[in-house]
Amino acid sequence: MSYNVVSAENTIAKIVDAPTWDRRIAEIRLIPQKHGTGEHARIFAAVAREAYVPHLAADFAYIHESPFYEQAYFQEVYAAAYSATQGFTQTDENHLAVVIRADPRILLVFRTIMGLAKEEFVYSTALAGEPAGLSKLSPGKVDAMERRGTATTEEQARVAARTLTAIIDGTLFGAPGGGLRSKQDKPDTVEGWDSVQEFAASGVPFSLFLHQRHYGGAYRQVLDATSSQRGNLIEDAVEALFKENRIPHIRTGSHNQGEIASRFEVQVTPAPDFVVFDDSDALRAMLECKGTNNGGTARDKALRFERLRDESVRLGGIPPLAVLGRHRLGACQRYARPGSARHRRARFHPCHVAGDADSYPVSVAGWDAVITNAAQRYPPTHPALAPCSPMRKAGHAASRKLRQSFTAAALRAAELIEP
Repeated sequence: MSYNVVSAENTIAKIVDAPTWDRRIAEIRLIPQKHGTGEHARIFAAVAREAYVPHLAADFAYIHESPFYEQAYFQEVYAAAYSATQGFTQTDENHLAVVIRADPRILLVFRTIMGLAKEEFVYSTALAGEPAGLSKLSPGKVDAMERRGTATTEEQARVAARTLTAIIDGTLFGAPGGGLRSKQDKPDTVEGWDSVQEFAASGVPFSLFLHQRHYGGAYRQVLDATSSQRGNLIEDAVEALFKENRIPHIRTGSHNQGEIASRFEVQVTPAPDFVVFDDSDALRAMLECKGTNNGGTARDKALRFERLRDESVRLGGIPPLAVLGRHRLGACQRYARPGSARHRRARFHPCHVAGDADSYPVSVAGWDAVITNAAQRYPPTHPALAPCSPMRKAGHAASRKLRQSFTAAALRAAELIEP
């Protein structure tokens, strides 16, 4: 009896060069028959490098446009503030109250000079206004003043001016304790308005400008302000893919939580980002889209997927699928390490190339090293690579029909990282 020995390189080439997605899946499923387990990691790593990595995108390299945070708007408002105060030389409380009421947008400039976030400034107006019998500003009012210059009452302008004056004079918060320093202990306000005037007249050295970016965080404010838009990037891609391939689905949101619960008996709240169903309106899959770019979000998402997996078991084996965008591995590894109690419960690990119905993620944003190391270090769990039932792994029997019915939806979702 003779055996045909198939080289790993030949198998890799057949997978990568497959003319269709279905053909690629068929070739991948033959790997256990053609190769010993010792070769699997190398084969999957090569497939990841050649077939997936070229189509990944680093979404952290981009930011959404937000007119309020763009340079043009700030320069316009800054020019108004500079002119109204004669180069920040007329900054007593009474004058500030007058100019803020005349053009409420300039509060943005003065708040930025103080180094306070909007919510911090709002709380500061309560501290400064209460002793004088002045009502604090609300977050909505500050936002409306800075963004749209909405009409401001004399009292509102007065409490803003009083707050700014007390902050820069150092009388509002008191002396910092040991190991702390005031947020106004910075080059442009360390000597109060004198420092502001000097920098406004002479400019800022480039090294100091860069240090402030290093100290305060690059693009932090605009990233926070556009977080919902960033969160929609993956969901938009998934939805477009589902529509293109005519996969019945519902994208969930605050407007249809009740419908998802009553129609599909999904009790986890909030509902998964997508539910996939068949022609008979039977639930076939739950799909969650998340970004996990640091330890905090990784921990939160691990807990989220643990809940989704528990819900899938309760529903009798409805597969949960994860589509994750991330650029750091280490943080998530701490919260969902293979073999750990949480990993056994949540069946979630960020280091896999793509996701299976057991809530392993599909990586749609990352680096070559991330995907390569993931494939080399951990066994593959993509539905195309390991088509066994997720419930079988959990000790539950899921019907073959259910697995087959979900295959198309799962693979189409995985095509997020296909050409």
